[in-house]
Amino acid sequence: MTPSRASMSDVARLAGVSGQTVSRVANGSLNVSPGTRQRVLEAMDSVGYTPNTAARALRSGSFETIGVIAHRLARTGESSIVEAVVQAARGFGHTVTLLDIDSTEHEDVAEAASRLSHQAIDGLIIIRAEIEDAGRLALPAGLPVVVADATFGGRLPMVGADHAGGARAAVTHLLDLGHRTVHHVAGPADSIPARARLQAWREVLEERGITPPAPIQGDWTAESGRAAGAELATRDDATAVFCANDEMAAGLMLACTEAGRSVPGDLSVVGFDDIPLAGYLCPPLTTVRQPFEELGRRLVDELRARISGVTPVAGAGSTDEPAALVPCELVLRSSTAPPHR
Repeated sequence: MTPSRASMSDVARLAGVSGQTVSRVANGSLNVSPGTRQRVLEAMDSVGYTPNTAARALRSGSFETIGVIAHRLARTGESSIVEAVVQAARGFGHTVTLLDIDSTEHEDVAEAASRLSHQAIDGLIIIRAEIEDAGRLALPAGLPVVVADATFGGRLPMVGADHAGGARAAVTHLLDLGHRTVHHVAGPADSIPARARLQAWREVLEERGITPPAPIQGDWTAESGRAAGAELATRDDATAVFCANDEMAAGLMLACTEAGRSVPGDLSVVGFDDIPLAGYLCPPLTTVRQPFEELGRRLVDELRARISGVTPVAGAGSTDEPAALVPCELVLRSSTAPPHR
């Protein structure tokens, strides 16, 4: 049997199942037992059968595939949101086609969107393009798109984490413990979440009548946090620090230990993200938990509503698209305490 002539009935006959079962496996349906699914997949490989996604889309009106564009997928936030999107899509029997782009230039994002639109997708989720001029981004006409990026400013529907709210909670917690000021280890200057957390840190201090100390520039890595910690360990006025992510907080706490300063005895530390390792540091890290699972679910829900026509796809130049911010949660652990001096 040659691949060009293999049919669904050939697969069904070889696997000993009905054509409907083969169709369910081909469509990614969860309503098939693992053993049967494996038998059908092996039969597909044996006869060289490839599901005709175009024909299926003509029958059902859907490719049952979502496109996702991410920038710097190695970063914690991006990878966690992508994982959540994949899980949410799987729950609806959808697959995900992912492109990880290196550049946030609007031409590169537009080119990635165009490539995905030609790969049989029903809609597109842009995790975080971090485009400075979102108005210049040209997307395929009629393609439902949802973003997790505040820079689009109403031009596209957005679901994102409340980075500012989470940062405010972190800084307020440290001040309420009695610290006179809070230092900040910031994320990269080109990161929109990092800038939102930086701005919120500064605003809380100013609202309390405190002149913000100069932030220390980090790059999301534990090594940059370690360098910041080595600097803060030499300062007598540093009793509390808010790090823009957990990796930098972990590096900072290591530097404190190396310098003979204790956390939280000499320096209280708060991170951001609540990565799985945060609760197992020494001491366990107080941090701001990003709602990754809910973000993925709501991004997929919003996109499915636009694909199905429940919510109309935005027209070109629209500036009144909805934005939904999902709250972040301050998780209290042992790395923060009142100042001892």
